[in-house]
Amino acid sequence: MKKIVLIATVVLKDGKNEGVLEALTALHQATHQNDKGCLQYDVHKDKEKKNTYVFIETWESEALLAEHMGKAHFAAYKAFMGERVESMTLQKLEKIL
Repeated sequence: MKKIVLIATVVLKDGKNEGVLEALTALHQATHQNDKGCLQYDVHKDKEKKNTYVFIETWESEALLAEHMGKAHFAAYKAFMGERVESMTLQKLEKIL
């Protein structure tokens, strides 16, 4: 089973930051407490790009990452962020060295 690294970049629309830190905190805590296979789940605010957040995650497998994305706490986060998100990119990486 190969570990998977996910880098997710979320850009919010201007003026749509209210409640976001609380939503990110809740997702971060629930993921660390409840999601099997989560080795790293860090959330960063980009210092140079306005309204931009970057998740850096490491999972034991792609299957466990998919399981996380199907959990209630992830669904709640997605529902809250919904119309606040201007764009989102996902990079799935496999460590080779």
